[in-house]
Amino acid sequence: MDAIEQPKSLTEQTHDILLNAICSGEFEPGERLNQDDIAARLKVSRQPVNSAISVLKANGFVEDTGRRGVVVSQISVDHFLSIYEFRSAVEPFAVRLAHERKPPDAAQQAQAMLKRGWDAVKSRDARTQIEVDFEFHTMIYRWSGNSTILESMRTNWHHIRRSMGVVLRQGVASSTSWEEHEKVIDALMRDDVETAARDMKAHIENAQCKTLTLLSQS
Repeated sequence: MDAIEQPKSLTEQTHDILLNAICSGEFEPGERLNQDDIAARLKVSRQPVNSAISVLKANGFVEDTGRRGVVVSQISVDHFLSIYEFRSAVEPFAVRLAHERKPPDAAQQAQAMLKRGWDAVKSRDARTQIEVDFEFHTMIYRWSGNSTILESMRTNWHHIRRSMGVVLRQGVASSTSWEEHEKVIDALMRDDVETAARDMKAHIENAQCKTLTLLSQS
């Protein structure tokens, strides 16, 4: 039986809308966020906008520049590298745990996820591609049965979304990622955990290299 989900507050809804706009590139790095304009567009008071911006500031998505007010933060290459160093260590480990703990219907879940991934590639919709990519990795985290992996990656994923958005807006196809996802799943389903972990590490390193090149050009 599922728990009843509480409706999100105005602050939470405002935060999610602003975060999505930042991650999608609708608000570009360095762009000033005018609280009055945002409140008018969202048809809310300034209070939830100010509260949402405070949370975004605490998580490094916006910063206070003084005279110019609050602006969207630049994507930090150092922060990006630290996240991908963490991923390259944690995600192969998650694959090893997933091999031991994956549910009985893992094969069916995986095939459904891969189909969604290829459908997202065909859609050419950047937001959908990013969302389904996260869902694929979240599936592995859940199979691992390790809540710390799941929560730590969920915390960092919004920063990953921003960097993925840069890649996709440059016209780089996401088909390579889904080919790599398929390799991980194929090895897992064959119980070849060493190959699955190695393929996941290669997938993370490939994404890091590709994204770092584009970030350095932006």
